Amino acid sequence: MKNSKSIRVRLIAGLFILQGAVVNAQTADTAIQPFHFKVPEKTLVDLKHRIQATQWPDREVVKDETQGVQLATMKALAKYWATQYDWRKIETKLNSLPQFVTKIDGVDIHFIHVRSKHKNALPVIITHGWPGSIIEQLKVIGPLTDPTAYGGKAEDAFDVVIPSIPGYGFSGKPDQLGWDPTRVAKAWIILMKRLGYKKYVAQGGDWGNAISETMALIAPPELAGIHTNMAATVPAEISRALAAGVAPANLTADEKNAYDQLDFFYKKGLGYANEMGLRPQTLYGIADSPVGLAGWILDHDARSYALIARVFDGKPEGLTKDDILDNITLYWVTNTAISSARLYWETFQVAKGGFFDPRNIRIPVAVSVFPDEIYAAPKSWAERAYPNLIHFNTLNKGGHFAAWEQPTAFTEELRSSFKTLR
Repeated sequence: MKNSKSIRVRLIAGLFILQGAVVNAQTADTAIQPFHFKVPEKTLVDLKHRIQATQWPDREVVKDETQGVQLATMKALAKYWATQYDWRKIETKLNSLPQFVTKIDGVDIHFIHVRSKHKNALPVIITHGWPGSIIEQLKVIGPLTDPTAYGGKAEDAFDVVIPSIPGYGFSGKPDQLGWDPTRVAKAWIILMKRLGYKKYVAQGGDWGNAISETMALIAPPELAGIHTNMAATVPAEISRALAAGVAPANLTADEKNAYDQLDFFYKKGLGYANEMGLRPQTLYGIADSPVGLAGWILDHDARSYALIARVFDGKPEGLTKDDILDNITLYWVTNTAISSARLYWETFQVAKGGFFDPRNIRIPVAVSVFPDEIYAAPKSWAERAYPNLIHFNTLNKGGHFAAWEQPTAFTEELRSSFKTLR
């Protein structure tokens, strides 16, 4: 009897310990931890050595960018990167912001989370794209969270959440298949719920648009609407015409402009997406060479490349040299050149249509069109793509990296877009 009672006591005690371990594991799995990051000095020294040791190719044999990123631009970038650029400045800025990490679906998700001091601030989750990062959104955090300090009103305030897509920046690198935009969108919904938000909106361009639109398709009750600066609006008949290479005769001026931009992009601008979508692991060079990585990132779209080339030619416009190198260096010090590219491969495995095909979204959608985006969506296409279109505006200036290039205009667009959803 004594032995039997002793055994029962040990079993009960063991059960309580096991239950405690399970509770602790569950708590740890949903915990939100503060995050800071400091690059080892030896990494930065090695980076400069690698830049200075670059084996340069011959100069392009044309006088424009039609063969790719031009040698003069890359040499100017490399010279500044190796001799004047200071990573510690952006590192200090990032570490001054409230940054966190939490595990969702087995992957560490890094995010910036800045709450507004104003009551009734509207929470917004803003998602970057490729070849961007959280660096893209830093300039809009202040104006969105503290509007009274930037020409706005208290009722314009947002709480801002800026996550790093898995495989990008400071988020974890998935070691299992399946991290496509749908899975990321589900993770973002969990994140916003974990932060305690009962109502919020979402914003994005590039992959950020695909992820935000997928969130809208899932339509959790907390998501009130989305804003996009790279809308997916291309009608099926336009996609067929682009494939056939024959433009329809009845297009309006805005529609013809969009058609021509898309035609150029599909014929001459998709090289990076095709390679990352089909063979991302082959891109060892961009994980080993800083200049190789920079060239790959610069060659995203013609208009943003032209802007960056002007910057390194001494003509700052929207972005500075440091802006551009902050983003590229983040990819380097986190070794995410290949892991970020896999998002294209994952998407290619499940894609059933084009990146700009309408997704039949029913919740409220706001669209801001920047003229130097890959294509400037016409209002006629946006109205067809988004039955619940609550805002549409075409800006006079700006391109693919809207929040980064034109933070004031971007901020005003978000204030106007979501005014009716507060």
